Amino acid sequence: MWSIILHGGAKTITEEDATANRAGCRRALEAGAEILKNGGNCVDAVEAAVCVLEDDPTFNAGYGSARNADGEVEMCAALMEGASFNVGAVAVAKGLRNPISVAKAMLYEEPVLIAGDCARAFAAEAGERLCDADAMNALPKGSAHEERGHDTVGCIALDENGRLATAVSTGGLEGAPAGRVGDSPQPGCGFYCDDNIGGVVFSGDGEQIARMILAARVIQALEDLSPDRAIEAALTHLERTGGEAGGIVLTPDGKFGWGHNSEDFAVAFASSAHPDPQIYLRKGKTSRG
Repeated sequence: MWSIILHGGAKTITEEDATANRAGCRRALEAGAEILKNGGNCVDAVEAAVCVLEDDPTFNAGYGSARNADGEVEMCAALMEGASFNVGAVAVAKGLRNPISVAKAMLYEEPVLIAGDCARAFAAEAGERLCDADAMNALPKGSAHEERGHDTVGCIALDENGRLATAVSTGGLEGAPAGRVGDSPQPGCGFYCDDNIGGVVFSGDGEQIARMILAARVIQALEDLSPDRAIEAALTHLERTGGEAGGIVLTPDGKFGWGHNSEDFAVAFASSAHPDPQIYLRKGKTSRG
């Protein structure tokens, strides 16, 4: 049995952007599902899916990252596996072609997170793809990210060996202070994974998600609640500090859950039991196209 669920961000999706969001989520889902179908592991599956989203300028991650107040791209990413609780994360990193791959390279290192110039140095030493930071800052994006909002991307996969992995990647907030780190690379805030309980990934107002340790709340709630209810309960906690968010969940028995209080939330999922991709732009509105 295998299952995979991913999201393209808690945000507003205009009619003009709807097709690109559906298509991008479908491509990412297919990349991850292909690995799982062929007996591959969950870590490779979430990396493959998130790499597709990072390579797609529709989403605020990797190639499509927002710019901070200094006009620079600073990216964060994290990957966690739920068997031994290994975590690899990078923060405020510049010049990484696929930050999630660098996070994966960090997965079995002793440090949980590495930041700034040291993240790029680690990526170079690990043989990961780099790109010119100045060229990345100069990519034409207009004001699209200001309009779309918080499009952190994320993925959870369950492989045939019953292992779970979560992955998250973000290009940050348009105009944020240089060096700003939100919830995305912080375990228990933007993501978490436990093979015995489930995996969760959030997107949204990073400071508020971090203040309320939303991922940790979902993991705790999953012991008593269904995946959907666990997400709903976490979003209720978020009301105490304000802010918008969306989250996805996957349990060890392959059950999906997701929800959001943002206007839209691009989500896609599939499993060995139901391999046809299910693609949503908001809760209750689906598209198989």
